[in-house]
Amino acid sequence: MKRLLKVAKYLLLIWGGLTLACVVVLAALTAYRMNVGGFLRDKTDQATADDVRFVLNWCELGVWRIESVVHSHVSPRSLTGDYTDAYAIKISQVTPEELLLAGGTFSTHYWYRGDQLPKMIDDAIPLVVGSVKCDNLYWFPPETELRSSEIYVYPWTIGYHGIEVRSAELIFTRPADKMVFFFGGKI
Repeated sequence: MKRLLKVAKYLLLIWGGLTLACVVVLAALTAYRMNVGGFLRDKTDQATADDVRFVLNWCELGVWRIESVVHSHVSPRSLTGDYTDAYAIKISQVTPEELLLAGGTFSTHYWYRGDQLPKMIDDAIPLVVGSVKCDNLYWFPPETELRSSEIYVYPWTIGYHGIEVRSAELIFTRPADKMVFFFGGKI
């Protein structure tokens, strides 16, 4: 009987040690995934055309237009899901006329000129500008340009908390130089 208890004791100690090791590994993976301690860093200028395909798909311009990803910024997600993602994409062609004709019968999204924004999109611009400044994205158009007749805006999502915009995914295009800018962020 004593021998059996001694064997059971060692088996329980081994089982406990293995369980503790699993808990430590799971905690470390969770901390890494949730960016506790700053394990993850921003990914700057690493995006490829495949990474940004969704942008041109969302706004129905077509991925065949992508020539290159000029700049990119993908931030890690915080514990509460806060992030800032931004892309500058060079495309082969886009005209103001085709943007204004977009949004056919079945579309619920339209392009809006930067100087003629509906209130909802206008409310989201300060979130974009503030996030871009915080992350030092010098290449993203400034607020004056985002609100000009040279830029067109395609809203994908805008999230409110009460009456304050807390998240947005917006696509901007500047037909003059065939550039598309994407902003996705949550605060």
